[in-house]
Amino acid sequence: MNIAFSPCPNDTFVFYAWVHGKIEGAPSLKVTYADIDKTNYWAVDQTGPEVMKVSYAALPYVLDQYRLVPSGGALGRGCGPLVLTKEKQEIQSLEGKTVAVPSDRSTAYLLFRLWTEQKLAQNKVTIQVMSFEDIMPAVQAGEVDAGLVIHEARFTYQTYDLHLLQDLGEWWEKDTGFPIPLGAIIAKRDLDATTITKWASESVKYAWAHPEETKEYVMEHAQELSESVANAHIDLYVNEFSASLGEDGYQAIENLLGRAMGQGLVPEFDLSKIRN
Repeated sequence: MNIAFSPCPNDTFVFYAWVHGKIEGAPSLKVTYADIDKTNYWAVDQTGPEVMKVSYAALPYVLDQYRLVPSGGALGRGCGPLVLTKEKQEIQSLEGKTVAVPSDRSTAYLLFRLWTEQKLAQNKVTIQVMSFEDIMPAVQAGEVDAGLVIHEARFTYQTYDLHLLQDLGEWWEKDTGFPIPLGAIIAKRDLDATTITKWASESVKYAWAHPEETKEYVMEHAQELSESVANAHIDLYVNEFSASLGEDGYQAIENLLGRAMGQGLVPEFDLSKIRN
């Protein structure tokens, strides 16, 4: 079976057991390592493999061809994207400014636009899509007024002497009470989603039971992160929702995408397809 997921520690930790043949009855995996901005577009264009990790923000574009797999993904609390600035400032100062984002088809981007809709009187910001690794240096150099960052930047932004303007996860949780839908596993609709869900869930549980066994694989793909940062990344993004979305997970996804659809941030789609 062909699969694409990122080289980030949470994805390699989650899929370690399946990739290494530890899950009884699961097919062998041929892995393509790709950042989520690439898999989002592959899913939309139908040019990627039959199983992929994408942003939840991409679901409205792909649910006719792909089914959401309710395990193996990333959804949780205290793990939201951050809005960073070079100097301390008020939220309203973003009006009319340029903000660098790693993708305009990501959950982080949807959260940012929902937040600015609520917090800025005119909701006028200029979006500049930029490679994830270039955002914090660009903010530090004053090339953009603010940056939207994800994943390990939560643990490293202080090294760039940047300031936290808003933790979007904190805002979302206070505003809705729901966890944040970040990365989803999707599978082609002609595949047996029940068995894929089972194998992904078992892979998560195996990694939890054998964390030391996963380290070499995780660090091999950790993009020069220290082991402590990689571990913090896993602790933050691999949680109960990775094993199974559950009702809270489904409601969080429906709330996010329903609000985004209502504001025209994603195309109209059938919300019931999230569960079917």
